[in-house]
Amino acid sequence: MKQLMLGNKAFARGLYEAGCSIVSSYPGTPSTEVTEEAAKYDEIYCEWAPNEKVAMEVAFGACLAGKRSFCGMKHVGLNVAADPLYTASYTGVNAGLVICVADDAGMHSSQNEQDSRHHAIASKVPLIEPSDSAEALEFAKLAFELSENYDTPVIMKMCTRVAHSQSIVETHDRVEPEMKPYTKNIGKYVMMPGNAIKRHPFVEERTKKLIALANDGPFNRIEWGDKKIGIITHSTSYQYAKEVFGDNASILKLGMLNPLPDKLILDFAEQVEKLIIIEELDPIIENHCKVLGLEVEGKDTLPICGEYSQNLIAEKFGLPVPETKKLDDAIPGRPPVMCAGCPHRGLFYTLSKNKCTVLGDIGCYTLGAVAPLSAMDMTLCMGGSVSSIHGFNKARGEESEKKTVAVIGDSTFMHSGMTGLANIAYNQSNSTVIILDNSITGMTGHQQNPTTGYNIKGDPAGKIDLESLCRAMGFTRVRVVDPYNLAECDKAIKEELAVAEPSVIISRRPCALLKYVKHKPPVRCDRTKCVGCKACMKIGCPAISMKDGKAWIDTTLCVGCGVCEQMCHFGALQEGGDQ
Repeated sequence: MKQLMLGNKAFARGLYEAGCSIVSSYPGTPSTEVTEEAAKYDEIYCEWAPNEKVAMEVAFGACLAGKRSFCGMKHVGLNVAADPLYTASYTGVNAGLVICVADDAGMHSSQNEQDSRHHAIASKVPLIEPSDSAEALEFAKLAFELSENYDTPVIMKMCTRVAHSQSIVETHDRVEPEMKPYTKNIGKYVMMPGNAIKRHPFVEERTKKLIALANDGPFNRIEWGDKKIGIITHSTSYQYAKEVFGDNASILKLGMLNPLPDKLILDFAEQVEKLIIIEELDPIIENHCKVLGLEVEGKDTLPICGEYSQNLIAEKFGLPVPETKKLDDAIPGRPPVMCAGCPHRGLFYTLSKNKCTVLGDIGCYTLGAVAPLSAMDMTLCMGGSVSSIHGFNKARGEESEKKTVAVIGDSTFMHSGMTGLANIAYNQSNSTVIILDNSITGMTGHQQNPTTGYNIKGDPAGKIDLESLCRAMGFTRVRVVDPYNLAECDKAIKEELAVAEPSVIISRRPCALLKYVKHKPPVRCDRTKCVGCKACMKIGCPAISMKDGKAWIDTTLCVGCGVCEQMCHFGALQEGGDQ
């Protein structure tokens, strides 16, 4: 059956059709929907793991047991999972093991735009990459065959445009492979040095076989057109090249990006007059071609930063750029903001008012860094806030201990904040850590996590008690505040910063967008009392604006959180105001 399907959904369909049985992932845009869609198939066991390293180890354990398995993550998640990946390359697999990594050229939702092909090269694991939804489905099935035939984990790389665009796919029935028998094999699976050193030659020999596959296998193909120009490309860059050049160029479309072919590229290059490499981010194909002794045009013409487009390709190669329509009036900038009623807003306002140095983390609360709150000094990586505050305070001592806090979300804390907190308890810095518990993984679209009490399907699951956990880790000062209560937040922050011992504040209020949250009636402005002081504008709530010099509340957005009411010294903001 043919249907229009999102790239990530098509990937999940490929997992289903290939007989994948176990899925363990950590949500991360743009990869999240692969696991969410896979969870809709009853034949596949799916779970959200606390982090990507755990997810990959779960998937490895399942493949070792004899079931086809999968784990998914975004590009920075592969950094977290690199430890098991690099050694799983040596052990190989029993049943197939497929790893999705979704890159984010252009950094639409990420803190960097690293190129995941480097991980594949360094770990010596094959990497395949589809260019549309149909290939996402087909490559997912081929990935399991590749994994089992060559005794290797396989990385399938997506990118934002393939993951989140739709194209036609043809679906088929599920093929359920028999469970492979598990046989104890210490030499293969116990990676102590004496065994691992014997597995390295296997990896090198496997790479030679994979290069042969790249030359002659199903992943790479040539589409002949005008031979004056030959283009080597992949992924969405292939789509852009086809649209811009059409039949006015010949194209070598690569679907296997590690290892890259040699003979296929040399044969293609021999038949074209000019060779162009079109690839987003790093010049990996280009450098490979240069090692083969070829003269190519690539990053000397195209940018190394950001994602490409049809117009960019046309412009850079001097081809006609399609005319586009635009509005006559300039559109004002619209920076991202926390939602109306976001539970983090009141806490960040309090931190800003107290002129705290705030070491931040990865989550929707990172928006606390933007104006007008401007309440964040640093964001590095998942869990980085908790570890960094310890180092920051060790370096600056009492000077910083009395005014510096770390903030981290509940899901991010479970992901990689716990180890940093253990370090604070163990090595004793007078650090204050604030866990922003909004009862969900908010940034990636409301996925469950180990603190919510529900699994990926919404069924009851084990629930970690954050207060008990923090106390068990060695903290005697653990307190919970309601971020809608500004006075309570202010009191807690001042008291915990004043004491000479480590402390944890848990800011607890569910995400305002959760369906089960019941909101109060919207606040309105009594315009007879409003003096236009704009104090309410300091929290950056999208429901509040100024109209004719007075505050104006958009009642379609306001959820009645009451934070602005507490800021107004004239009683102008209140439920039932005249507005």
